[in-house]
Amino acid sequence: MSKVHNLFISHSWSYSESYDGLISLLDKKTYFMYKNHSVPKNDPIHNAPYDYQLYEAIKNKINGVHVVLILAGVYSSYSKWIDKEIQIAQEEFSLPKPIIAIEPWGAEKTSQKVKNAADKVVKWNTNSIVSAIRELS
Repeated sequence: MSKVHNLFISHSWSYSESYDGLISLLDKKTYFMYKNHSVPKNDPIHNAPYDYQLYEAIKNKINGVHVVLILAGVYSSYSKWIDKEIQIAQEEFSLPKPIIAIEPWGAEKTSQKVKNAADKVVKWNTNSIVSAIRELS
């Protein structure tokens, strides 16, 4: 029986097509099972009146994962929440959660900040992404 990989996929809802594309890649991979622990777009926590509430919700999601995936598009360099997700993964648990930075398909510019925080940087390629997940989880 294959291992189920628990994943938190960091993303910006303003760029949800990249998130949807990554989910599609993972779903199509044979012999690869995963559970997505990301905060869904329609989750009411997005409307939390205080940042600390969203921070705690994200921390609770990341707590049970093997790996954090971050789309390393240039927008990631300017997202305070991706910064917080990196901080949570690296500092909030007794063992840091491994981070995989995924360079978006066809991107000429990517987030150096995300790549610097990553344990592994991969291209937009199903086999590379799944291989990195298996290696780090």
